[in-house]
Amino acid sequence: MIKDTQQKQNIQAAYQGRLLARPVQPTLEPTPHGLQTLGLDGDRDALLYIPKSYQVERPAPLVLMLHGAGGNAQGGLSPFLNFADSQGIILLAPASQQTTWDLLHGGYGPDIAFIDQALGQTFSHYAIDPARIAIAGFSDGGSYALSVGITNGDLFSYIIAFSPGFMAPASLHGDPSIFVSHGKWDNVLPIERCSRKIVRQLKEGNYDVVYQEFNGIHTVPVKIASSALAWFAAPEQ
Repeated sequence: MIKDTQQKQNIQAAYQGRLLARPVQPTLEPTPHGLQTLGLDGDRDALLYIPKSYQVERPAPLVLMLHGAGGNAQGGLSPFLNFADSQGIILLAPASQQTTWDLLHGGYGPDIAFIDQALGQTFSHYAIDPARIAIAGFSDGGSYALSVGITNGDLFSYIIAFSPGFMAPASLHGDPSIFVSHGKWDNVLPIERCSRKIVRQLKEGNYDVVYQEFNGIHTVPVKIASSALAWFAAPEQ
């Protein structure tokens, strides 16, 4: 009965866009450093990268990374993977259950449930600093990062959105700091009707926003990714 009640609560939370997993004292043995799959789904799994510097007595920052439309978990990791070891950051990249995230197929649900499962498994194996958790994404992943991040601002203190198209939070929780970037020549998600509009809305909502435009198209330049990580790693925002 208790298990059934918990299952119903989890399903209800997922359709409200809410993530229930939270950092805890790890109860399971950590797996080796480096890149690994979580083994949660045979078709569209999640990838986890553990930096070489990870130590259980020093809770690490975590970035949940979301791919763009038609992408996969490996693509989600790509903006930050080369920086993970130098920054000591754990990266978690789930794959959407369809070609893009559930919100773009009509509403929250299966992807939130899968992300919650991936976070829960990560938290059970690794010590995560609860004050240093970010959600990041590119394109559709950027839109989803903004939407899920604001809906779960009591979990994510930081949101990083590379070239997002929109935001549609289900509710407002917490007060996350937000980084947005966008290429001035983006012909996939034009900057004027996307990030410029989004940033105005965020500032009207009194969110702390760092916004960077760059001379480029629909991409994440290395300098922009580096700038976003420097912002996330800064001791004070």
